[in-house]
Amino acid sequence: MFEIENTLSFNKDKLTVGVEYDYVTRTSQNQGILQKTGFVNQDNINQAGNWSLGLLQMDFFYREKPWYAGQFVRKIIPKIEFTKSVILFFTVLLNKQKKDLLSGLVRDVDKTFLNANIQLPIKNGKINFSFIEKFIAELEAEHIAELEAEHIAELEAYLIATNLKDYVLTKEEEKVLDDFEKGKMEFKEFRLDEVFNVNSYKKRFDANKIFISKLGKPYVVRTSLNNGIKGYINENEQYLNEGNTISFGQDTATMFYQEKPYFTGDKIKIIKSKDNRFNKQNAQFFIASMRKSFSSFSWGSSSFNETIIKSQLIKLPTISSQPNYKLIEIFISAIQKQVIKDVVLYADKKIATSKEVVNGR
Repeated sequence: MFEIENTLSFNKDKLTVGVEYDYVTRTSQNQGILQKTGFVNQDNINQAGNWSLGLLQMDFFYREKPWYAGQFVRKIIPKIEFTKSVILFFTVLLNKQKKDLLSGLVRDVDKTFLNANIQLPIKNGKINFSFIEKFIAELEAEHIAELEAEHIAELEAYLIATNLKDYVLTKEEEKVLDDFEKGKMEFKEFRLDEVFNVNSYKKRFDANKIFISKLGKPYVVRTSLNNGIKGYINENEQYLNEGNTISFGQDTATMFYQEKPYFTGDKIKIIKSKDNRFNKQNAQFFIASMRKSFSSFSWGSSSFNETIIKSQLIKLPTISSQPNYKLIEIFISAIQKQVIKDVVLYADKKIATSKEVVNGR
């Protein structure tokens, strides 16, 4: 069914940069393509409609357009014409020969390849290409169905996590975004201690002296990962810090909203709102403003004591010279919907692209 031939090769330093042809080498990455190249030499071009075989990892890649080869690359030429679906099927079969090809000597690759046996579906003693076509079509349909199911599941997860019903902006949200973009939103700077109380932790728990697991109450430290949570611990609950607060790492300026009560490690301050309207939704805006305020400090260069933290200025939307909690929540909701919409559009594009590839066969 196949012939195997040597390829005329170019060293990389002789290539011209371009996009007309692929330069194929023994790499297993990027379908064997090391780089794109312009026209080099008509005599050394390998025609399309065959497979490249790199004599290193023994990877087979189908070449849909003419290509140049690096050293130690073979060309696998089919003796019959294949459709695109059948090409996919045979690419898998060819790559199943890797184990045998790798176990032998490179000098014997041609002989090993030509003597290999492959199993194929047959009908009336002939290769059943109709079955292969149908089999590949079913796999592709299954793949698209999985993408669509994954897309729906991701969207639902985002909506649940953000307490949103959908990602369509309300009139209020559209107006808030428009006012923000046009600079019509009224802002005012507040000292942090005008809006929050800055408290010390109830007890410091040394990470080297406790058992951290996946169960228990959150153990918050100065890490910038995983919402500041290093893991979970079971300790005396009288030392739990309040939930619905912001944890603040004093020498890293890492800050995260903590919904539930939590234990802490060293150098953590508990930032508690003075307003009972503070919640998980609007907390994201306050944290963004705080991070911007502390961004002028070099990471790790300062240990922010209580006085410094309290005196930092944060900029907030206002109404009657006070933080406008309702506006903040509408703004955050609008931003979340915009992000979710971008994710949905990306997923839709990925599914559409898959369908185009399938339908183009």
